[in-house]
Amino acid sequence: MNEQTSAANMQLNNLIEFRTVAYTQLGNARDALFELTDAVILMSRVNSFAELTLAPVFRRKWSSGYEALQDGRPDRKALLRLYVGQIPTGARPILAGDHTAWPRVFSSALKERTVEHQPTSVPGNPPYGG
Repeated sequence: MNEQTSAANMQLNNLIEFRTVAYTQLGNARDALFELTDAVILMSRVNSFAELTLAPVFRRKWSSGYEALQDGRPDRKALLRLYVGQIPTGARPILAGDHTAWPRVFSSALKERTVEHQPTSVPGNPPYGG
């Protein structure tokens, strides 16, 4: 086994372990919640919650998505610790939030946070400020 294969296997095992632990923290309706999470990650664009229930990875009836949200009781603190534990230390993390190109002139920001402007990708529409 070469170095690349070994590294890939290690990453795959880490992902399997992460998903297993995350799954156990979802509580009731964990199967449907887990599939909804996969749908959020895999779909490039989501216009409505109902669309998530139509994703190929959500193998249940559409109504199961709504029931999962109603019945699910995830351990939010444990999940947050699990997710935060995946952020590499040492490098400055880049977290995506509101990623629209619209200016937020009255939004407050912390001193150590920066705004990284990205121009809009609408054809024929110049970037903001240009």
